[in-house]
Amino acid sequence: MGVHKSVAVWGAALVLGGCAAPAMDAAQPAPALPKQWPQAATATEADAAVSQHWWRSFGSAELDSVVDRAQIQSWSVAEAAARVRQAAARWNQAGAALLPEVNGGMNATRNKSLSDGGDTAQNRFTASLSASYEVDFWGKNRAGRDAAQAAWKASVFDRDTVQLTVTAGAAQAWLHSVALHERVDIARLNLQSAERLVQLVESRARAGAASALELAQQKGLVASQRRSLLALQQQALDAQAALATLLGQAGGADVVTTSLLGLQMPAVGVGVPAQLLVRRPDIARAEAQLAAAQANVQVARAAMLPRLTLTGSVGTGGDRWQRMFDNPLYALAAGLTAPIFDAGRLAAGNELAMAQREELLATYRKTIIEAFADVQLALHAVTGVQAQAEAQSEELAQARKALSLAETRYRSGAESLLTLLDAQRTLYAAQDVAVQLRLAHLQAHVSLYKALGGGWDMAAAGAGDSGLNTQ
Repeated sequence: MGVHKSVAVWGAALVLGGCAAPAMDAAQPAPALPKQWPQAATATEADAAVSQHWWRSFGSAELDSVVDRAQIQSWSVAEAAARVRQAAARWNQAGAALLPEVNGGMNATRNKSLSDGGDTAQNRFTASLSASYEVDFWGKNRAGRDAAQAAWKASVFDRDTVQLTVTAGAAQAWLHSVALHERVDIARLNLQSAERLVQLVESRARAGAASALELAQQKGLVASQRRSLLALQQQALDAQAALATLLGQAGGADVVTTSLLGLQMPAVGVGVPAQLLVRRPDIARAEAQLAAAQANVQVARAAMLPRLTLTGSVGTGGDRWQRMFDNPLYALAAGLTAPIFDAGRLAAGNELAMAQREELLATYRKTIIEAFADVQLALHAVTGVQAQAEAQSEELAQARKALSLAETRYRSGAESLLTLLDAQRTLYAAQDVAVQLRLAHLQAHVSLYKALGGGWDMAAAGAGDSGLNTQ
């Protein structure tokens, strides 16, 4: 009796010790964000919410087609979708631990002695059915299921983040390719203009009004512009190859649009900073990963507590099939096990889970701060590039006027070739910068759409993936 009493006291101490385990810490709040975006960056704010098909606001059917193809054909999106299915399978696996496990078996044997010359043989037929169930006193299995569910949510949000990244990347790459087409056309026109002026200098040289030095200088400018044209043509091919990669295809992607001038400049509704918490899938992913880590802490703590397992079995057997069910037997058992000495393995597992939770808490907060910075930088780019483009339009107009005047005065002999050369370089640079600024302005809007979540909706994010056996 003394032994039994000691065992009872020991078991009670384990149970009481388990009940005294600290509860899981509550989730820490998100970092504070300003109530409004800084006034200097709100020039592009609008009341309308960001549409899930935001790229259509640029007014290009080709861009619409490119984005649609990227979403369907991208291998990065396909990889992320496969990770969602893997996480769903792990969720189902974790949920299965909350239900009993039942196994059945049948066996048939025939024994005969090799030393016996007779025909006597022994037959034996058996059938069995067994079940086992772990009583989830401490919530370990439920916490494991919750962790797997949160990990599944994180994978869904990760897929949405990848899709948003691919969508924005395809739009950026297409805009870049169109801009390079336009810059190539500008470079080609400027090369033709420079070649035309070579003829003017040659005619003046034949008449003795221009020197060989002036002719060499103009021909040098032609060579320089031809080199710039070839470099831009190479960049255009590279841009098409980059776009093709985003579209999940080999080779280059043909781009029909050759100018950015026909595209609309959309107005983006930015809302308030706090809305980022439900607008961006990467923030939702970080939050889901934090929830999974918190559940894993509970799993690690429960692993250090006693475990009760119930088992039962039914079996029967006989020497003939007809008599196999004549004498069934059953067995019931309950087993209580508890860790006594594991050299600190379970305690280390608990510390590991807590440290991982702290890491993911820091990641969650950092993701929110980075999201705020993404929007802020995009707003700065939208307003800043717009102001630069307005100033540069006057620069371009004056450069055109200067070249026209310089050519007229050079024809009449009232101006030197150096002035004409400088006017040509200035106009070419201004035309090229104008295209680059318009590209930067359009790409800044794409970045702003992406920073705001691209019309992503947390409530509907997992609607197509919710048909799971969650127990």
